[in-house]
Amino acid sequence: MLLAAFEGWNDAGDAASLALAHLDDAWSGTSFADIDPEEFYDFSTTRPQVRFDDDDRREIVWPTNRCSFATPHGRSETTTADDAGVVLLRGVEPQLRWRTFCDQVLAVAEATKVDLVLTVGALLAEVPHSRPVPVFGAAYEDEVVEQLGLLPSRYEGPTGIVGVLHAACADAGLRSASLWAAVPSYLPSAPSPKAALALVRKITDVLDVGVDGTALEIATANYERSVDAAARDDDDTADYIAQLEQRFDEEGSSLDAEPTLADEIEAFLRDQD
Repeated sequence: MLLAAFEGWNDAGDAASLALAHLDDAWSGTSFADIDPEEFYDFSTTRPQVRFDDDDRREIVWPTNRCSFATPHGRSETTTADDAGVVLLRGVEPQLRWRTFCDQVLAVAEATKVDLVLTVGALLAEVPHSRPVPVFGAAYEDEVVEQLGLLPSRYEGPTGIVGVLHAACADAGLRSASLWAAVPSYLPSAPSPKAALALVRKITDVLDVGVDGTALEIATANYERSVDAAARDDDDTADYIAQLEQRFDEEGSSLDAEPTLADEIEAFLRDQD
């Protein structure tokens, strides 16, 4: 499997990129390739960064799309050697030449004998920070829908690099699916370790593996405490959160709420430039 997450349009609260970073670290991923950014970015929009390296020398850090290989710990006894590994692609949504960019991703998938591409993303939705994070999954082939227990994708409207990548996978005959976590709309800029943790748990369920989520669990507890404290100082925000909590509790589990979340995904994507 190839797991992919891109910062930017598809990554509210940095949840998707945080999730893959956590898995890469937990599984001791080994970097083996990256996509040269020169052809795919407007550097006046996505600017490179200047920093000092370990030898105190200035260096330029360019937008990176890096591939690493990892072997998840705790694979089940039914797992064979051929499907024991995972390729993780963490990057930044490009501005230019998306079809060519997707060709590069598919070349990595072919070289590493990937048979399923699973993208992860996050979006802003009307959900409370104090409740479990809804994770919505969609697939593009009936076989994958059934195998992973997801919903078929019926979305029409504007899309990001994730949508274009799935179309490229379909054209190449490569199976694909996506997972989306919901991030509270009243926290548009704050990194969401809670949503990242929900994605990590869903990914590991799909892979039938375990992973130590302690770091994200601690960050999630701090995140919830910080938001609770901020909400107490703003009556309007506190009232809004209470309304969301009541609606969430009445609707029940995140699984019951998936059709609503699917509608919110569509509305979110259509509202983008």
